[in-house]
Amino acid sequence: MTEIRQRVGAFCDRYGLRVPILQAPMAGTCPPGLAIAVAEAGGMGAGGMVRDNPERIAAWAERFRAGSSGAFQLNIWVPGPPCEDRDRVEAARAFLGRFGAPGEPGGGSSPVFRDQCEAMLAARPTAISSIMGLFEPDYVRRLHADGIAWFACATTLDEALAAQEAGADAIVAQGMEAGGHRGGFDQDAAERTQVGLVALLPRFADHLDVPVVAAGGIADGRGVAAALALGASAVQVGTALLRCPETGITKEWSAALDGLAPEATVTTRAYTGRPARAAPTPYLAAWTEAGVPRPAPYPDQRRLVDQWRRGGAGRVDKASHWAGQSAALATEEPAGAVVARMWRDASALLA
Repeated sequence: MTEIRQRVGAFCDRYGLRVPILQAPMAGTCPPGLAIAVAEAGGMGAGGMVRDNPERIAAWAERFRAGSSGAFQLNIWVPGPPCEDRDRVEAARAFLGRFGAPGEPGGGSSPVFRDQCEAMLAARPTAISSIMGLFEPDYVRRLHADGIAWFACATTLDEALAAQEAGADAIVAQGMEAGGHRGGFDQDAAERTQVGLVALLPRFADHLDVPVVAAGGIADGRGVAAALALGASAVQVGTALLRCPETGITKEWSAALDGLAPEATVTTRAYTGRPARAAPTPYLAAWTEAGVPRPAPYPDQRRLVDQWRRGGAGRVDKASHWAGQSAALATEEPAGAVVARMWRDASALLA
């Protein structure tokens, strides 16, 4: 217990936390109000910025700071190599026709990764976190020069070691239980490298020199205590906060999480083209039928789904129903109460 207390205490002291609980940076479902609630409860708030331009990144950080002086991280996807398989895109487009007529194509261009990185740096968060790859050395040097930590998501020890070598200050160990997108560096191999958090954490803890943050399937004090006992310095939770009023997900999505069995969650590319864990829906089930095409690559599949959401007579899910395997433990309590309860219960178990 002394070793756990020292490890957790060192992490909290470094990042200005009262409790070792980080909000997962869930793009599209992490409004500033949610991050403020987590930070005010003593944890670290978060914003997922993959779809935000520099102006929106700056506005998010400004709104957070208007409500809290606590810690927060900003997160970005590291771009992978482009896939120009137009036949696959057109096959996915044709298949989506079964859900009705599409809406108008989205206007404007996608945010530029380098511009997003500059905006995150200018926002000066406690940490900037990466998923699906590594930052360039010069950007890491600039982060550290400004006193900003780099948290790197990894799903295998090889990824974690590469991130540590590249200068990451902490590794977010993402177990296969996690809701939302898989953080693997090679997205084509993501389904083949799914390791549960109970196996992943000791492997990371035994081979890494930097702190490990546990992510995936943690939704109550038991999960927090187990992760810390297995070598984590903190935990990161996402699905556990989805039903909180500050998050503001759709009623349909919230209902899908209520009582959802772990084995009922599915790994799918049907929302964005990249593998992610979600609650089952008729839309997702349609993509598993015999003879259907593969979803288009990212970001084409995401753009197609967005277009059909603007049309399609409501037959495409209005929101991506991301869900980790502990979704049934998510409650409709305020986020601050969830964080406080998780740490209170974990502390009792570790005492």
